[in-house]
Amino acid sequence: MLRYLALGDSYTIGEGVEDQERWPTLLVAMLASRGIVVGPPHYVAQTAWTTDELSDAIDAAKPAGPFDLVTLLIGVNDQYRARPVTAFTGEFTTLVKRAIGFAGARPERTIVVSIPDWGATPFASGRDRDLIGREVGAYNTKAESIAKRLGAHWVDVTEASRAMLTDNTLVATDGLHPTGAMYRRWAELIEPIAERALSS
Repeated sequence: MLRYLALGDSYTIGEGVEDQERWPTLLVAMLASRGIVVGPPHYVAQTAWTTDELSDAIDAAKPAGPFDLVTLLIGVNDQYRARPVTAFTGEFTTLVKRAIGFAGARPERTIVVSIPDWGATPFASGRDRDLIGREVGAYNTKAESIAKRLGAHWVDVTEASRAMLTDNTLVATDGLHPTGAMYRRWAELIEPIAERALSS
């Protein structure tokens, strides 16, 4: 059975949804339907973590690799706390390298997922949604460049996340995090890349 490590923050651990609605769990189910058997995700993820906090948590958790697939989705809390993109860049580079290391030094088995746009949620009401979107975009531009330079896959879920602006069924009761329906859309975007990665 293939092993899967999911690194991230609230979006990966699925704040506000049941385990079966988290996108890594949905991803495993989708891969199973394709005949690719992956064990339950091993999570190092927690709500509100920034890049450096995730790195510290990895140090503490000491995940036992190698894993056949590693995903990384982190950075929204760096942006929320108004950390400069330059600081994020260094921390994020380290995390992508660590993710690749957990994948047995195989960047082709590593998937980096873009930061969703929380400015499209009810939580952002009264804030400058355009500014949030631009800042998330700046973070993602750097993240995509780093991921591709290091040979990892990149999957953009940011545009899909913006559907939360007009569809309340995609937003959890806290007004900030996605529902299982939104996570399913993300898993559908990630699944073809994961299938290709695991076939490599």
